Amino acid sequence: MLDHSAAQNFAMAEAPEIQLQILAVDEDKLDENSVEHETNGSITRQRNYKWWLLMTIYTFFLLAGQSMSTLLGRLYYDKGGTSNWLATFVQIAGFPILMPLYYFSSYNSSSQNTKKSNMKMNTPSVLVLSGMYFGLGILSAVSCLLYSVGLSDLPVSTYSLICASQLAFNAFFCFFLNSQKFTPFIINSLVLLTISSALLVFQNDSSGSTPVSKGKYVIGFVCTLAASAGYGLSLALTQFCFQKVVEKQTFKVVLDMIIYRQFVATLIIFVGLFASGEWKGLGKEMERFELGKLSYVNVLVWIAIGWQVFSIGAVGLIMEASSLFSNVISTLGLPIVPVFAMVFFHDPMTGSKVVSMVLAIWGFVSYVYQHYLDDQNSETGIV
Repeated sequence: MLDHSAAQNFAMAEAPEIQLQILAVDEDKLDENSVEHETNGSITRQRNYKWWLLMTIYTFFLLAGQSMSTLLGRLYYDKGGTSNWLATFVQIAGFPILMPLYYFSSYNSSSQNTKKSNMKMNTPSVLVLSGMYFGLGILSAVSCLLYSVGLSDLPVSTYSLICASQLAFNAFFCFFLNSQKFTPFIINSLVLLTISSALLVFQNDSSGSTPVSKGKYVIGFVCTLAASAGYGLSLALTQFCFQKVVEKQTFKVVLDMIIYRQFVATLIIFVGLFASGEWKGLGKEMERFELGKLSYVNVLVWIAIGWQVFSIGAVGLIMEASSLFSNVISTLGLPIVPVFAMVFFHDPMTGSKVVSMVLAIWGFVSYVYQHYLDDQNSETGIV
């Protein structure tokens, strides 16, 4: 009995010590978790800062290249240019200027791969990559040709705002190809941007730079709308290829996607240029160009450069975010072009265009706000 009571007293005396030890261990775990949470939070914030910086650079490239190339493309037609095949050719044939960047990025990529030689990387076969670039190249060639026809038959401001419909097409294709999630803010953005371009269907403001007949206006509108659908599909497929085929996120991958795809598209348009016979009249077109031969060459060269800058921004945004985000940024630039068109080409700024621009900006803000909410939720750990 004495031994039993002594054991009970010893156990009762030891229990508080055990509880204190357990509490101390729990506090240590809490401290470790808090430190780990703070460390992960700082890493996430640092990554977000770098990500937003990269997104800003890609956004600038996209907006600058798109605005410059669209305005110069309209200048080409207004001052005597008539070849849709040539206008399409310069949109995609400027990829050789990216070769220095490509070799530099290839060197950096090879040096990084030597450091990660022990890691297993799934590299798609040459046949798969060839099929991917060939398919995207055909789609790019057709879309660019339709865009050229639309730009030749429409005032530049109307053309730019109709291009906003590509966002709705892109969202449709992303829903099926990339499992795009649609929140109320994203749906609101798509509806507003679609309405903003639909307002331009029933007007003909050809009193600006170059008179346009009603028939050509309809053809230009249909071609631009079809090109927007093709471009939306191309963006969705590009995102799909990044996620399912390439599975890498490097600047070299961006250049691969641009150069190989545009190489295929350039070959197709080059054949079309000679098959159509338009190449025979290019010499006379240069001589009749109102700004002179040197300006004729400069306009075409800078159109090519502008579209390559645009391509880097667009494909970079697809890789870093999504094709829908890239398209939203492209749509943001559409209200910029009519303002410059009013200044340089004297395109009229009608009431419907003003309403269209307001709706486009409203739709863009709605989408960006949804992206802001997603970013906040990712930082707080809310899924």
